[in-house]
Amino acid sequence: MPREITGFSNPLIKRVRSLRDKKHRKREGLFLAEGLRILAEAEEAGFLPEMLFYARESADHPIVKRLVTATEEAGGDVIETIPDILHKLSGKENPQTVIGVYPERIVPLRALDRSQADIWIVAQSLRDPGNLGTILRTGDAVGAGGLILVDDCVDPFSVESVRASMGALFTQKIATARWPDFIAWLRSGPGQLIGTSLNTDHDYQAPRYESPAFLLVGNESQGLPPSYEKDCDILVKMPMMGKADSLNAAVATAVMAYELLNQNRRR
Repeated sequence: MPREITGFSNPLIKRVRSLRDKKHRKREGLFLAEGLRILAEAEEAGFLPEMLFYARESADHPIVKRLVTATEEAGGDVIETIPDILHKLSGKENPQTVIGVYPERIVPLRALDRSQADIWIVAQSLRDPGNLGTILRTGDAVGAGGLILVDDCVDPFSVESVRASMGALFTQKIATARWPDFIAWLRSGPGQLIGTSLNTDHDYQAPRYESPAFLLVGNESQGLPPSYEKDCDILVKMPMMGKADSLNAAVATAVMAYELLNQNRRR
């Protein structure tokens, strides 16, 4: 049976609230996910929360009931609480109906099976959590194998990144690496590294891409370092007909990812 917590000073409430801060997430190896849609997506992907908080007013919602039952059967901790507590946990004025606490799920590079997908996305020094979450959604949409975060990227398990991913965080494998380690791993097997850059005349639709394709996008403001561009098998850019010289990193990733997908569909 779910237990009830309504006190703001409860130690568990304080502990879970601290997961909004990166240092506490890293220490505990846990992160927060909010909302029926995201938690339902996680369940469909085979992931249930270690802790599930829900407002007593939503106890009869069919998805809440299903999540409560599944979490309890899996040995998770289920807590019925009040909207003010959910607000304290999420930091949002209008908190979601449910909040789940999940273990972080970083996959070692060596554990990735590149043969499982034709498309993989690689992000270097990405800084914006909204971009990271959107790139995860794009990866899910095109059937990518996962997202490899190179160098110092924004935390994929921040509340903002998780929200922006809309559940794709649970369908996409996530790995992290420094650039030398990533290149060494990539060159140990098949895979074409495709860099997006302004420093080329290759139109993004001109090449016939190989599979598996590793789509590399750089930092939002700086792009890819020149030495990283030299390590790419090919550099491409998208035509810009207006005054802007480049697209938002997440938008550029989506355009390129769908070009890769469409080429694969035409084969």
